Amino acid sequence: MAIEHKTRTQLVAEAIREKILTGEIKAGEPLRQAALATELNVSRIPVREALLQLEAEGLVNFEAHKGATATQLSADQIDEIFDLRALLEAELLRHSIRNLTPRDLLEAEAILYDLEAATTAGDTQLATGKLNAEFHGKLYSKANRPQTQELVDVYSKNSERYVRMHILLAGGIKTAPEEHRELLELCKQQDADKACAFLKQHIKSAKEDIKQLLLKMESQPK
Repeated sequence: MAIEHKTRTQLVAEAIREKILTGEIKAGEPLRQAALATELNVSRIPVREALLQLEAEGLVNFEAHKGATATQLSADQIDEIFDLRALLEAELLRHSIRNLTPRDLLEAEAILYDLEAATTAGDTQLATGKLNAEFHGKLYSKANRPQTQELVDVYSKNSERYVRMHILLAGGIKTAPEEHRELLELCKQQDADKACAFLKQHIKSAKEDIKQLLLKMESQPK
């Protein structure tokens, strides 16, 4: 397996991204470059580059006279992000499903076992992040649609904080394993229409759960 060499900026971006996604850095909280550079033992240059990268992912916002802050969670924003994900991911799955080999499906199932084990063990960071992305990625892997895949990657990063919120706070940890199993079964049957329809519903159902949670949080007194 090839070793992935990460730049200092990539490593800094990963560290700050994790702080935002886990809630260690709260929405609206200022991201002070000097303090982050000291904490991560790097110069300010990779910190600034990392913050610009996270801005492109929708996790950081730059404002005049204020600097960088962690973006606010928004019930309005979630509609567009998740609707685009549903369309684009269904498109990838439609092109991939006929080309999935028995080995691909076995590998997807193996990832799903790991995901279910992590979820059962209460390991929400691993369960909601890397393994979830790997499972979906394996099902889309034979689409041969690089431009669509690039867009899916962008919107997946933009929605990752919402996805974690769904798992941790909106009951997604109970429904996700069963829904992933159903999706895998439809892929095994190579039923593109049903699989794509189910995938869209899987994504839109998560959207509605998170929207309800966000609206409830927004209505609470500050």
